[in-house]
Amino acid sequence: MKFVYASIIASTLLAIACTTTPETNRTQLNLVGDAQMNATGEQAYKEILAKSKVSQNAPLNSEIVAIGRRIASATNVNYEWEFSVISEDQVNAFCLPGGKVAVYTALIPVAKTNAGLAAVLGHEVAHAVLRHSAERLSQQLVLSGAASLATITFSNSRYKEAIAAAMGVGATYGFTLPFSRYHEAEADRVGLEYMAKAGYDPREAITLWERMGQLSDGRPPEILSTHPDPSNRAKDLSKHMDKAMALWNSSVKQPTILLLKPF
Repeated sequence: MKFVYASIIASTLLAIACTTTPETNRTQLNLVGDAQMNATGEQAYKEILAKSKVSQNAPLNSEIVAIGRRIASATNVNYEWEFSVISEDQVNAFCLPGGKVAVYTALIPVAKTNAGLAAVLGHEVAHAVLRHSAERLSQQLVLSGAASLATITFSNSRYKEAIAAAMGVGATYGFTLPFSRYHEAEADRVGLEYMAKAGYDPREAITLWERMGQLSDGRPPEILSTHPDPSNRAKDLSKHMDKAMALWNSSVKQPTILLLKPF
């Protein structure tokens, strides 16, 4: 009987906790509110920056921040956006809940152009806007049977690993949790639209992920630990290219130029 009651309560909770994603209008499980998730993202962001070597290259920082702000504007989401450049040998970038963005300098030679970087940032920002972190954390909480959602904070050591993994920055703490194929495809499609709306040639996204695929033949870049299988990305992105090109053609186009070197 207790099991029956528990099942009823769980089913009711899951029904109440379902929300709709922005952009794609998909029903998703969300046990953690936006305010709580954004506060957690901000706390994690501060901790990551505190233990990282933040870039002092002003021209490079300005260039990357400008690209990031254009992508952020394309989302029409009112986050308190922040952009940082980290001088470390990781081919990586992330956007935490609430719009906390970081780009690692080792990504720049791989991105090569402003449009290549826009492709990465569009994808990462899409994960945040689509609340993939909250959805993944909610799934983990259901499986683990978290006693109280009020205790879900980044400072709570019990949940720190799960939160970091759900936000895609688990590698910083020594573990990873790959995004699902569905999340990847969704972020690819929405991210492609963001970069196009921001004025960056969406065709560069295909070129970027092809370069990522070449890197994965040797030592896989860190970004692929949570964003696997770049080999199929070009084909999947091509399916959405017509809409992206239409958005780009109606945008204020940005010329594709090489990024500044990170040194």
